[in-house]
Amino acid sequence: MAAFYTADADVMTPEGDLLKGRKAIEESYQKLFADAKGAKLFIRITSLRFASPTIALEDGLTEVRIPGAPPSAARYTVVYTKQDGEWYIESVREAIPVPPSNAKHLQDLSFLIGHWVEDVEKGGSSHASYAWAEGGNFIVSSFEVTMSDIPVGGGTQWIGWDAAAKKPRVWTFVFNGGFAEGVWNKDGDKWNIAVTATTQDGKKVTATNVFKKIDNDHFSFQLVKRTLDGKELPDEKEVKMKRAK
Repeated sequence: MAAFYTADADVMTPEGDLLKGRKAIEESYQKLFADAKGAKLFIRITSLRFASPTIALEDGLTEVRIPGAPPSAARYTVVYTKQDGEWYIESVREAIPVPPSNAKHLQDLSFLIGHWVEDVEKGGSSHASYAWAEGGNFIVSSFEVTMSDIPVGGGTQWIGWDAAAKKPRVWTFVFNGGFAEGVWNKDGDKWNIAVTATTQDGKKVTATNVFKKIDNDHFSFQLVKRTLDGKELPDEKEVKMKRAK
């Protein structure tokens, strides 16, 4: 393995360790093979180009599978050099791969990150908090409805990007066992969220949730066009939320 490298080649490992020279690279391989019996290496080349007749650049992904252990993966860049008619590895740079993220598609909703309270003076109120899930692919919300400071309802929401529909999608799970799903449709300065839900006792609900961003510290929502098992229901009143200080 070390013979594939030039005498003064270097390798930067995903952990940031620099191996300098063929001897250090060979010793690293010896330790790896001794510690990882039965390991298999998989390489997926994502690009290869020639900077000159004697220099080539390769990018890709590697995965090492060791029996009885979780696989490890890395992004890599290799610089090849041609010497005496043969290609050798001059330099390798490995890095821990970053999983793909759809966060850029949810930027219109990123202002929600933080804590919110219903903008009312007395009576019942709603509280909600929003945060990015690890990896940035989802915005996760927990919400609660209170009456006279006593919790009477609540649940969680996950907002993600539907790559097939090219629209945000929301999944809601209510404390009493009901659940819902909604697709966000942009309509000028507001979103119309087409909601379908199942109550805890199996009834089917549909509605349109009209969501408006007023500014970075205020938004509102209102459930309209509601049905319960096909029967029309009156619209709910608009709820206004403000950022908690």
